[in-house]
Amino acid sequence: MLSSSSHTRVESKIALRKGEPSTLLPIPTRSTVRVESSDIWIHDPSFAIVVEKSEMTNDPPRGEAAASPAKRLKVAHQSPQPRNSTIFAPFRTIGLVSPTPVPFTSLPLGKTTFQITTSVGHCLHTYDLRRGLRLIFITRPQTPAPITATVAWKERVLAAWGGEGAVQAPGIWVFQRGRKCAELGMPNGSSEPIKGLIVFGSWIVGHCLTRIEVWKSANYEHYTTITPLASSGLTRNTLSGGVCNVPTFLNKIVVGKQDGSVDIWNVSTGKLVYTVFPPDLSSGAVTSIQPATALSLVAIARTDGSIVIHDIQTDRVITELRAQSHHNANITSISFRTDGYGAGEDGQESGLMATAGNDGTDVTIWDLHNGGRVVGVLHGAHNPPSSVHGGVSGGISKVEFLPGQDVMVTSGLDNALKTWILDANSLSTVPRILHSRSGHAAPVTLLDFLPTNSEDADATGKWILSAGRDQSLWGWSIRQDGQSGELSQGGIRKKAKKLGLLGSNLEIDTSTSLDDLKAPKITCFACSLNRDGGMGAAPGAGGIWANVVSKKGTHEASDSGMTGWESIVTGHRGDKHARTWFWGRKRAGRWAFETTDGTEVTSVAVSSCGTFALVGSAGGSISMFNLQSGLLRQRFPAPQTPAQAQKLKLEQSDLTRASRNTPRFGPGTGKHRKAVTGLLVDPLNRTVVSCGIEGKIKFWDMHSGVLKDEIDWSRTTAITAARYYMPSDLVAFSCDDLSLRVIDLETKKLVRELWGCLGQINDFCFSNDGRWIIAASMDSVIRVWDLPTAHLISAFQVESPCTALAFSDTGEYLATAHADSVGINLWNNRTLFTHVPTRKIGDEEIMRATLPTPSGERGQGLLSAAFDETEQEFPEEDDVLVDQSPADIDTLSNDLLSLSLVPKARWQTLLHLQTIKARNKPIEPPKAPEKAPFFLPSLTNGRPEPKVVVTNGASRPSADNHTLSHLSRATTSSTQSEFTTHLETFAHQRQNGDPHPLLTHLSALAPSSADSAIRTLANLDEMTAFVQALTVRLRQRRDYELVQTWMSVFLRCHGDVIVGQDHENGGVKEALRQALRDWRQEQGREGRRLDELVGYCSGVAAWLRSTR
Repeated sequence: MLSSSSHTRVESKIALRKGEPSTLLPIPTRSTVRVESSDIWIHDPSFAIVVEKSEMTNDPPRGEAAASPAKRLKVAHQSPQPRNSTIFAPFRTIGLVSPTPVPFTSLPLGKTTFQITTSVGHCLHTYDLRRGLRLIFITRPQTPAPITATVAWKERVLAAWGGEGAVQAPGIWVFQRGRKCAELGMPNGSSEPIKGLIVFGSWIVGHCLTRIEVWKSANYEHYTTITPLASSGLTRNTLSGGVCNVPTFLNKIVVGKQDGSVDIWNVSTGKLVYTVFPPDLSSGAVTSIQPATALSLVAIARTDGSIVIHDIQTDRVITELRAQSHHNANITSISFRTDGYGAGEDGQESGLMATAGNDGTDVTIWDLHNGGRVVGVLHGAHNPPSSVHGGVSGGISKVEFLPGQDVMVTSGLDNALKTWILDANSLSTVPRILHSRSGHAAPVTLLDFLPTNSEDADATGKWILSAGRDQSLWGWSIRQDGQSGELSQGGIRKKAKKLGLLGSNLEIDTSTSLDDLKAPKITCFACSLNRDGGMGAAPGAGGIWANVVSKKGTHEASDSGMTGWESIVTGHRGDKHARTWFWGRKRAGRWAFETTDGTEVTSVAVSSCGTFALVGSAGGSISMFNLQSGLLRQRFPAPQTPAQAQKLKLEQSDLTRASRNTPRFGPGTGKHRKAVTGLLVDPLNRTVVSCGIEGKIKFWDMHSGVLKDEIDWSRTTAITAARYYMPSDLVAFSCDDLSLRVIDLETKKLVRELWGCLGQINDFCFSNDGRWIIAASMDSVIRVWDLPTAHLISAFQVESPCTALAFSDTGEYLATAHADSVGINLWNNRTLFTHVPTRKIGDEEIMRATLPTPSGERGQGLLSAAFDETEQEFPEEDDVLVDQSPADIDTLSNDLLSLSLVPKARWQTLLHLQTIKARNKPIEPPKAPEKAPFFLPSLTNGRPEPKVVVTNGASRPSADNHTLSHLSRATTSSTQSEFTTHLETFAHQRQNGDPHPLLTHLSALAPSSADSAIRTLANLDEMTAFVQALTVRLRQRRDYELVQTWMSVFLRCHGDVIVGQDHENGGVKEALRQALRDWRQEQGREGRRLDELVGYCSGVAAWLRSTR
């Protein structure tokens, strides 16, 4: 409500700035406007608008024109706008195929192929069936809210988004070849989400929860709104079964409702034509409705599991079917085969129907002849839903026979899109898999970039290895999505068929799913590709993870020695076996390494040579296996022989001898008492490092298995994970006290402690150059520490906790996985292309960052991320401004001497400018051009050439060039006056003045201009101020090489003035000389400090290189 004594006018549209050019947005209808003495407040749940009093305008009297200026409005958002990290810029998200419950939509392109479009949240993916479900289009721009329904029509795809529960009101966009080409007009007051879309004739129909919206397909204008009436006893007329159109029924739609009835509406007149009531009041709500291949027949599914084939023209039930409880109790998708085959005794008749539900995993195939019967069940087409299988998404969202084809398409909440084919000559009516495109069905828990191997250096940093809660191991290609795939765990479907899960016996009722035949969830993995044989690696004589040694014995080992062997080792939850995998063959390996104490595997490692695999257990045992032969090679600690045990007992009895001559740890001692949480091997295969939950770090001799040394942190913390940076021999450990500790493997000393995480550390890694450590914690913040300074240099908060992260070996990408997503997010490293400040930041400077998107719309490529400057635009008044002066950004510490960012060639040219001018001096004066004929004057740039008058061997321009000379002199004087202005400003504030503006301007000048500026110091006061400015900058320890260059040029130009005698300006000259003495004193002090630092570093380096 608006109350004011004056005629205050509030515009219906306002300018709202969100870090972008101003746009006009309507004031929400449910907002409240309050006028106070100074401001107008418009309160709304999403934003508040403030108009200052000086900018308010009153309505002018009638007949007079309003001459007041346009209003400026200040927007104060309730939540800060997300900004990107200073180091990492969002790029894109990979691994998404069909993660949402929105059904796919298909579109035939001629007679050659089909395009299948799925929703991945805010954008659409389009796949080409003829190319094996190859991704061809990703829609842009992203929709403002998640997509709720899609439909393909005439090479276009319509996507509905937003609605109830979303910030944005619903809308419908039209895409063509991945680009937005149109938008449908929405009715006023529309707030319900659009659950389904159909296009037929000249109509576009979308059904919401309680009403139906109709548009014209010719111009996308809204036509009418249909609101079906609620039945008696129901407060809402929920459209639970969707909407469909029956062929040959002009302008008619069939609507399934919650009370079990089906309405027939005429969309042209907006009138109800007829209502089909359920055969029984206990049938329940309509869950799916689909027109059959025969005219006027419609299949209606209800919540009681019944399927009715109904003739809506005569209102007669043709066939009533009922799905058995172990198949699909709640049918949400129905499809009919339209190529005229598959049904009947010989399979040469039409009448084949497929049904599926969003709470099941099976697709049921029905033959509608002779009353209808189940002829086949496609078991395990998709993963079971999360309510059945512990958090793993599943269920079938849609099943559809492609028009005129023997191909069936299914999509599920397990992030999978599959096509199935029904073989014409096969005796089985169950389709077989044709194509599959999928990703993780549950959030990713482990990430790592595939390491480099010596033979395929071009693939470095282009493959990502990931494991999730869905018991799968995936390899993702950053270059081409079609190359990504899951590493096979053997013939899962063949095993299921042997167990009867996929058999033809329809009476089998079992709760076992296909995922139960997979290995348990992966909790750790390690990889080395140096001995991976690629596709030519020998798979072995036995099955996967069978530990079968061939009768050929050493001959098989020699074969694998030539072709390569497994390169990946994984540990699994609740499993005492560590399993091996072939990366090149993308399948499971031969070996399953059992822990020596029979407890669960908690950590694994692979040597850099790719020959040995180390397995740590929950009981504290560590075992080393040979990946080529599968044999146990060493234990840590190595078991004692009776002789070693007797010798150790005798040595311990003599305390004096033991303390002097025996090692600290004997054979067979030093085993971890609790779970081993980290394992690593040095590149020379000499030392094995392990850490345990008890807080101890142990260093083992790899060949003898004897403990050589240990670090004990058990009194302060427990160690949860370890990461190794091989080039620098640095090992980082995450601890349960929310810290990261780094030790030097050579000296076995603690070198860094990194603090700042406010929650459990989920994952961490080194950067490719070993300079940074990136960590993700449960507070949803990703932090970056600089190891040389131990400073936190970047931190950004994301929407959900990051569960895993990895940094590429090339330094291009940071990959992250999050708790609420099945995709993998890629971030660009901006430091590869631009200077990024690496100063220390505090917790108050943590920024909120937007996650990458599948379309890459809000993301940035490598070059665009390098030149992005959006963070510096449109600062909010309420934001806490951080002092970003060059002194704080360009210097890490006041104790460090820093150089400038001016190119080396510029200050070297200034230093030797006189030599360069002498070298480039012309040998002879310019000659006048040859005279052209008197009727054809010579031209220069389209104008008559100025005359050159030669006098006594020297040339000078004539009077025609007088204007150009004035322009040159004006330019020179303006440059000098700007330099003089900065110099005078510093001279007036000499006690606490800042020389930064003066020296910044001087460093931006070209070498010749800087030389002229220094030469034009007109009097002794200006010279004194200039020397004092250089002294202050030298005391700040910044721009060292520039300060030295400027002082050298100054002394060369004005040295005679300094040493000369001047009785009239004695006091002023003495001030100049005193400034030079201060400069010399500061220069000497800084020189001595540098000598001491260089000498100390040289001595330390010499001591480290010495053999003593």
